[in-house]
Amino acid sequence: MNISRRNFLKVSSSSAVALALGCGKELGPGENLSPTPAWVDTRDPKYGRETTTLCAYCAGGCGNIVTTALVDGENKVVNIEGDPDHPINQGGLCSKAQSLYQVANNERRMKKVLYRAPGASDWTEISWEDALNGIADKIKATRDATFETVEGANTVNRTRGIAFIGGSGNENEEGYLYTKLARSLGVVYLETQARI
Repeated sequence: MNISRRNFLKVSSSSAVALALGCGKELGPGENLSPTPAWVDTRDPKYGRETTTLCAYCAGGCGNIVTTALVDGENKVVNIEGDPDHPINQGGLCSKAQSLYQVANNERRMKKVLYRAPGASDWTEISWEDALNGIADKIKATRDATFETVEGANTVNRTRGIAFIGGSGNENEEGYLYTKLARSLGVVYLETQARI
């Protein structure tokens, strides 16, 4: 096919104009150009407040719609379903994601920090501040005890006494910060939940 530059521009521009004008289709009564697909439920929620979130089970990043409502004076999850507007799962959920409701509403779910001292048989309740300070102290002690500066003639500045694993519910930015933290401690064993 032999086509000149001038003819190519004519055909391209006329096609663009026809496409912009909708190829002559007129809108009938009741039709609109709304970007909302017809299958999306745009009604207001009846039973509570809906928010979108991501499933934290694997690295798929599936979208969920979580409905929360006031139950017995406490804000609780009353429903979890797939987000039909999410590009990854398009409203579908696997069996693990469908069980997220049970994770949020479980009488055995821990709501406070419990600590059992070495050699003790009973658990005691401690504050979050005490728990985080205890974890930081253990990380520092382990790093100091296992830190290597050189191996042979090479400077390594690492610790093999600590491993770090990231969660699949983390965003890219959080993962970047966690990795920077682990590398600054000298951690070489880095992994993510998505590959396990």
